[in-house]
Amino acid sequence: MTGLPVVAVTMGDGAGIGPEVIVPALLEPATQSRCNPVVIGDAKRLAQAAALLGSTAEIVTVATVADARQLPGRINVIDLDLLPDDLPWGQLSAAAGHAAYEYIRVASELAVRGEVQAICTAPLNKEALHAAGHVFPGHTELLAHLTGTEEVSMMLSTPKLKVIHVTTHIGLIDAVRRIEPGLVERTVRRGHDALVRAGNPDPKIGVCGINPHAGENGLFGYGEEEKKIIPAVEKLVADGIDVHGPLPADTAFFLAGRGDYDLIVAMYHDQGHGPVKVLGIEAGVNITVGLPVIRTSVDHGTAFDIAGKGIAEAGSMVEALRQAAELASSTTTVKG
Repeated sequence: MTGLPVVAVTMGDGAGIGPEVIVPALLEPATQSRCNPVVIGDAKRLAQAAALLGSTAEIVTVATVADARQLPGRINVIDLDLLPDDLPWGQLSAAAGHAAYEYIRVASELAVRGEVQAICTAPLNKEALHAAGHVFPGHTELLAHLTGTEEVSMMLSTPKLKVIHVTTHIGLIDAVRRIEPGLVERTVRRGHDALVRAGNPDPKIGVCGINPHAGENGLFGYGEEEKKIIPAVEKLVADGIDVHGPLPADTAFFLAGRGDYDLIVAMYHDQGHGPVKVLGIEAGVNITVGLPVIRTSVDHGTAFDIAGKGIAEAGSMVEALRQAAELASSTTTVKG
């Protein structure tokens, strides 16, 4: 292995497009110049994906991360061999859901032990995960559970926009109930720290309101901004963090899109995801902030409708690997 950071790449749901985006992304010269990727997955499925793509990639099974040799055209795999040989593409499968869970479990253990410096995840399917008996809303919550982390945040990153979420995979009514000053403050601090580690020493952060027009001085809602957001913003400002809000969400995302803010804090899932998917899903990356390990992911799903057709775009996986390598290198530099 070279001195580059080692990134564990989990294969996600084997019935989806994960294998098809991993193969070209790992063969990219830019990827190979930034990190040493090792797939945690299924060697046979990766070989099937390579064949679909007409790729001559050499899929090599390794027993440990230390055994992986980084060579052009070679993809190293810690092969858990959990998928049936005839697993259909694009169909829900409990076997694939269980395998996706195991890929994450193994990658988490490697990261906690320090054998890899980051995890980069291909998409899993929540319904398949649940069918296998692993009842988690998604990667973010699963990784928090596996690493014993009480609270994490989801950050979406595109070339034009970065968004961190105060709440994610819960209903809107429950999200509004859960939002409180302490949670808002901790979320902003996690986002601020992540940007500082990535090389931005003084990020400018905009915080969205909950209601239209951020409540417009009590015209909309029941004073949620005053009760749940403003106390957190005031405390953060007093601590020297360049944070502004609560802002009307539509205005905040417009301003961030033109470069006025380095990070936007969204109060709930769709408030943050909608603008990100308009402004850059092709190169979007999902970063879990607050874990004891670095984790990035593609910002798209398993795409069962196109899985197995060899037409999936690998751009988001390439970008997820880039950011995983960048964050791992920054963290190593800080620690060293």
